[in-house]
Order: sequence, then C-alpha cells, then structure tokens
Amino acid sequence: MDLRHLRSFAAVARTGSFTAAARDLGFTQSAVSQHVAALESDVGRALLTRRPVRLTPDGERLAAHARQILLRVDVARTELGPRHAPPDRFRLAATPLALGPRVAAGLARLRADDRRATVDLVATLADDAVTLVADGSVDAALIDGVTTPNAPLEAAEPGTLTRRLVAEQPLVVLLPRDHPLAGVGALALDAVRDALWVDAPRLRCGPGAVPGVRADPTPSRLRYDGTDVAAVTLLVAAGHGLALLPADVAPRHPDVAHVVLRDRLVHRVELLVVPGRAASSERLVSALTG
Repeated sequence: MDLRHLRSFAAVARTGSFTAAARDLGFTQSAVSQHVAALESDVGRALLTRRPVRLTPDGERLAAHARQILLRVDVARTELGPRHAPPDRFRLAATPLALGPRVAAGLARLRADDRRATVDLVATLADDAVTLVADGSVDAALIDGVTTPNAPLEAAEPGTLTRRLVAEQPLVVLLPRDHPLAGVGALALDAVRDALWVDAPRLRCGPGAVPGVRADPTPSRLRYDGTDVAAVTLLVAAGHGLALLPADVAPRHPDVAHVVLRDRLVHRVELLVVPGRAASSERLVSALTG
C-alpha cells in the first residue's frame, strides 16, 4: 500500500472533495484521483463514490485506519528528523478553547525566564493541531475537549504522542438572563439537552461536544463559523441559543447567566509533543504544565 495513495485518499475522505484534497496536498486534482484509483485497485474495493464524493462502507473502515497509520508515520519522521528552529523559538498549535488563563500564565512564565524566548502561536482545530505536531510543523499542540475527570482525550492512539495535562476546569451553561433556569445553582445536561443551542461548529460549545451524547442538528437559522467566545456570549444574550463553555474562558455579560454543569464532566486541556522531541521543547512543556 503506497503511502502517497493512502494520504490522498485520507485527504479526500477528510475534505469530501478531490479539489480540496489536491489543494491541501499540493497535487493536481488528476493526481489525487489517480492515487485514489490506484489504492482502490490495490485493495480490490471501491472506497469512494465520485458524484457526489462519499465514502463507501469499506472506505469508512479504511479511513479510520488511514488517519492513525499516517499519524504514526509522521511522528516517526519528526522524531528522527532535526529541529530547524532556533532553541529559543517555539511553535505552538492550540485549539480555541485551550487558550485559557493557565496557558496565558504559562507563556508569561516562559518569557519571564528567558526574554529572548519567542512563541509562534497557531490557532487551529483539534485534528489539525494533532497533524501539525505529528509532522513537525509545530513543537507542541494544545488540544481541549470534554471528558470525565482524569480521563485523557481521544486525540490519537495511546503511545503515539506524549501528552501532559495542562488543566481541568468545570463546565458552565450560558443562558439568557431571563431563561427559566438562569437562577438555579447547577443543572444537569439532560435538563437542557433538547434546547436551542448556539450553532458554532468550530468551537463545539453544545451537547455534541460531550462524548456519547447524540448531537441533533440545531434548529437555529444562524450559524457562527468563528472561534470567538465573546461572540458566542453575545449570541446567547440575543436569544440565539445556549452555549456550553469551560468556566475559565466563558466571558461575563450582564444579560447572560452562567450555571455550573452538574454532570460528572470536565473541560480538559492537554499538551501533545512528539516523544523524541520532548527534550527540545522541555522549557515550553515545563512552562505550560508546571
């Protein structure tokens, strides 16, 4: 199985488009199409329908394997390759909700210990953050998610990347101040799961962010494709829906109530590094997890 063919297939599966996959990989569309066709010939199965582009059942199974296979290959190459950046320059990828007060304080400690230290911070989504650290584009990645206390996030197979806990925070539900539940001390997710939620897929600030919770399409006619939690708070205040956010990053607003989620769930932030690169990123890791 040719890794180039597998990578092209994985890109089409991820983007749902041969054109978008070609753009991401730097190939022509015809090259990506040829790679996928060669892979299908190799495995003897149809993996995609073309118009529209959809995974077949066999394609869905291979796509699940492909991401982990390619991730391990990228990690191995990065682990064995050189670090090209200066020793006092760090590249850090982070998901939007990972950038809480503890991370900001950690970066401040890094700068206080070494005034020459520079951090290039890239805001991205979780899958992209994992890919960037695996292929060596960044030195470390901060990812976040909802889980039970002390349970790791499911960003990659165990052992692929070294992970360190940065923070675990309670979750709060943001409701309009005039909502019937705005005055309660705490509430269970089941009490509001079927309510209208702010549709913000890049932030995942609704029940769909909770593992095991079925995420029905929101009836909202407003979709926010950004990552600004202040904007989400304004949308809650205006009655566009509720939002589920970590307590330490949820902005305050006079027309929005913060009610603690009573369920046994936390918002967790982890720092990921390639195992063989831990030494070169030691100061960054120490500042963020110390």
